Amino acid sequence: MKLTVDVIARAALEMLDDSGLDGLSMRLLASRLEVRSAALYWHVKSKNQLLDVMASAIFNDAADGLEAPRAGVSWQEWLAGWARQLRRAMLRYRDGGRIFASSSVSEPALFRATELALRTLQDAGFDVQPAARSLAALVHYAVGFTIEEQNHAYKADTPHGALDTARFPLTAQAYVDDNLFDPNTDECFEYGMQIILAGMQATNAVTPS
Repeated sequence: MKLTVDVIARAALEMLDDSGLDGLSMRLLASRLEVRSAALYWHVKSKNQLLDVMASAIFNDAADGLEAPRAGVSWQEWLAGWARQLRRAMLRYRDGGRIFASSSVSEPALFRATELALRTLQDAGFDVQPAARSLAALVHYAVGFTIEEQNHAYKADTPHGALDTARFPLTAQAYVDDNLFDPNTDECFEYGMQIILAGMQATNAVTPS
């Protein structure tokens, strides 16, 4: 197989299932690809650049097939679908959220996706600045939620036996009912996302489309 930046990025992402981000190294990646480390450094100059190309691969997956809203699709539906695609792309790989958050993506797909989102919001009545800030809030939510979701997935359950239920009855109830760290992460993600979309609607006084 010809060694390319994309081949290197995909191999590194596949390694995450075994070692996670903390166990990823250029040496182990070279071994997986059956090449010398020097061959990797010809394409990827450093560990930081490796993380950047991994994040780019994740984003390219998320943006694959992304188009402007079809007739009859509201801006809320379109943005929600985009946020779900981004989350799914990060969830494909262990620590995908951490990689995306800590890296720099400058792919053409990023600028195209941003332009589509801003155009969608502008067409719905948003000015550019609030549209950009709102989009950033939604993306940060999707990334942050995914990081927390993946952190909990690879951690042992945290014991809450020391919780003083008499002093903190509502907190105790929330833990018992799994409302703070609900294992139904899909439903929790949707709940938070709808709050953001409703806030965008209210803050910018946009008439629903």
